[in-house]
Amino acid sequence: MSRSEDVLVGQYAPLVRRQALQMMARLPSSVELDDLIQAGMMGLLDAIRRYQQMADAQFETYAITRIRGSMLDELRSQDWLSRSVRSKARQIETAIAALRQRLMREPKEQEVAQELELELDEYQVLLEEASGVQVIHYEDLSSDEDREALARVVAADGDELAQHQENPLNLLMSHNLHQAVVEAIEALPEREKLLLSLQFEHDLNQKEIAAVMGVTEGRISQLRSQAVARIRAKLKS
Repeated sequence: MSRSEDVLVGQYAPLVRRQALQMMARLPSSVELDDLIQAGMMGLLDAIRRYQQMADAQFETYAITRIRGSMLDELRSQDWLSRSVRSKARQIETAIAALRQRLMREPKEQEVAQELELELDEYQVLLEEASGVQVIHYEDLSSDEDREALARVVAADGDELAQHQENPLNLLMSHNLHQAVVEAIEALPEREKLLLSLQFEHDLNQKEIAAVMGVTEGRISQLRSQAVARIRAKLKS
């Protein structure tokens, strides 16, 4: 590592820790903070070495994308987000999309449960089991070119879309990803929109959000999974 790289790594190391702590707030206790930080530092170094190829982007915005991507790669290598979780999330997304098309509005929780032929409490268990799925999964982008295209979209929009990640490449390639996510969030029921605002804009953890909204932490997990499923279903449509 050159001296200039070493200086930048030291300068931005607190950014890596901050991103790791934000991610840890939404992960199970089995995930180690040190593992995320180590992966994030590798992402930071990669960002430093690649940044000169993206002179029109703000470095910190670009670095966040690489840092969080490396952390998500680490989670994937630990098989944290299993095929079972993804499969359950897809069931919910498909049901929401079908109901939205039929009803011409956002379906209620009970309606989604009925579409899945589940009792409400069974559907709520399914929501908890599908927790951890993000809107846009960085690690699902298939190549460095795709990943750097995402970084360009993030930089152009001036927003940290690294917090929202899956793989609608048609949206990515049209450079409308940020706007599509914003519109999908705006269409959410007020309660779910408030939850995401508390999490991402006010940086509250699950316990704090539960206190503000007057529900249990488990209920927050359910509502967040449902909100993400609504957004993903809208993006895919």
